[in-house]
Amino acid sequence: MQAPDFSVAGANVLVTGASQGIGQAIAETFAAAGADVAICSRSMDRVGPVADGINEGDGGRAVAYECDVREREDVEAFFAAAADDLGGLDVVVNNAGGEFVAAFEDISEGGWDAVTDLNLGGTYRCCQVAGEYLRESEGGDGGTILNMASVNGQHAAPGESHYGAAKAAIIRLTETLATEWDSDGVRVNCIAPGLVQTPGVAETLGIDESDMPPREKTSRRIGHPEEIADLAVFLASPAASFVDGETYTAKGVPRPGNSMSHDLGLER
Repeated sequence: MQAPDFSVAGANVLVTGASQGIGQAIAETFAAAGADVAICSRSMDRVGPVADGINEGDGGRAVAYECDVREREDVEAFFAAAADDLGGLDVVVNNAGGEFVAAFEDISEGGWDAVTDLNLGGTYRCCQVAGEYLRESEGGDGGTILNMASVNGQHAAPGESHYGAAKAAIIRLTETLATEWDSDGVRVNCIAPGLVQTPGVAETLGIDESDMPPREKTSRRIGHPEEIADLAVFLASPAASFVDGETYTAKGVPRPGNSMSHDLGLER
């Protein structure tokens, strides 16, 4: 009888956009499971404390770097430093992203480019550089890439045409890379979260974080970063070895009688 292998202990994991929210939860969860993590954000002042907090725990260790995924040189330097400090890379989580809400007709060329380049362009750069470290044909040992999409890339979201377009493209990019790199020993999958309680969501939607309920009392229309992190660890583990080129949607379902989503204006 076979026992499932959900272990990521000893893995070397790189996570972009890990100073808060989903990225921080993913890094912390991997470390708690025994993996070593390399994390980044555009500000060392923000991502450094996350690494410090991880290193105070009993799990894997963390190293932090400053990196803007919109800049190729930054991405290349981050991957090189992370691979050197950790002794190689096994898992790459492309989480860095961001958005603002605006009607399509009000989005300027600059606004469109900023959102699509951060989300889609950043994922493109990180995947391309990740291939140099993970693909067996490039001298790597194989590995796993997890891209972060959104339910807004699967369904219409008024006010987020730029963000939705970028996230939809990430889903197709994931499917294509999984096909192209299958023979190189690299699995590529995608997570599409629904609405998740993060500082970024609170800021974008103009909600005070203190108004967001605790995990056990939340309508399933609103998720928590740790729930996305749990899924990420599963997809990186040997238990998901037959999962490739897939997008896992994590959005929950409403709980009857719970009007929290309506009260916060978060029904989407």
